[in-house]
Amino acid sequence: MPLPAFWSNRSLLSELLAPVGKIVGVVASLRVACARPKRISIPVICVGNLVVGGAGKTPIVLSLAGMLKQRGLNVHCLSRGYGGRIKGPHRVNTATDSAEDVGDEALLLAGAAPTWVSVDRVSGGQLAEIDGAQVLLMDDGFQNFSMAKDFSILVIDSEYGFGNQRVMPAGPLRETVSSGCRRADLVVFLGGENQDIQSTLPHGIPVLTGHLTVKKEFGGLDGKSVLAFAGIGRPEKFFSTLEMLNCDVVRSISFPDHHPYTDEEIYDLQTEAESIGAVLVTTEKDKVRLPFLTQSLVEAIPVEVVWDDEQALDSIVVKLIEIEGI
Repeated sequence: MPLPAFWSNRSLLSELLAPVGKIVGVVASLRVACARPKRISIPVICVGNLVVGGAGKTPIVLSLAGMLKQRGLNVHCLSRGYGGRIKGPHRVNTATDSAEDVGDEALLLAGAAPTWVSVDRVSGGQLAEIDGAQVLLMDDGFQNFSMAKDFSILVIDSEYGFGNQRVMPAGPLRETVSSGCRRADLVVFLGGENQDIQSTLPHGIPVLTGHLTVKKEFGGLDGKSVLAFAGIGRPEKFFSTLEMLNCDVVRSISFPDHHPYTDEEIYDLQTEAESIGAVLVTTEKDKVRLPFLTQSLVEAIPVEVVWDDEQALDSIVVKLIEIEGI
């Protein structure tokens, strides 16, 4: 189920809902003003966004985890575990935990670094610290004020931006743009530059750009027919990526974000794919939500962030490490 179409552009419906959105925005600002975040003794780097739906936060967390690990640091990740039943604190075990247990993002992160799910972020962070973490990467915690952050990265989808720039339910924003940008130490545009948005950012805030690309080691779908499905925030982005792989997307099917797939759904999709001679493909986030016995039927397209100026990002990471004395 895609995000509401009127969230992309202003319309009569967004106008009617705008007063409610203003109230939500005021409440969000009050939460910021009244917050008394607790600090843990290791640095916390938060990666988040301002809109509902995917902006590419998890791939950026994975990229940062790799950079920090290359510098010999023991990096742990912290997630709310959205879509999972475990409230935590709980360290994710990829051998025994499922997406139903810990959520899809946490499973992906756990493949790269020790990962904790915890509704109580402070408790999760404290356990990570006890477990030997030197740095904590907080995935999607920009609007969580329970734990103090040492560095906050705001991720913006260059194409979608802030939609119609209105707060829910009138638009996709979780809070006002001005309120969120004031807390950002770095802004990352995923998909290239967006000068319209960049011109509205607070003066002096660092800006980096990057692109989500298919990993080089992926074998490819060149010349193949494909039946694609996805249950993510913006499935059309995944379908567009497939078109750049020089394959024939015979059919594309959207499911609700974080959709818990059933055996029947996957077997039906596989039957349809076979009937039209197509390969059944999905995203990495979707594949970890498939029932275990059906995962071998589906090809996942692995993606990663390619930075336009990786040296600039590395300089920011080095400076942060020096400031925190890790």
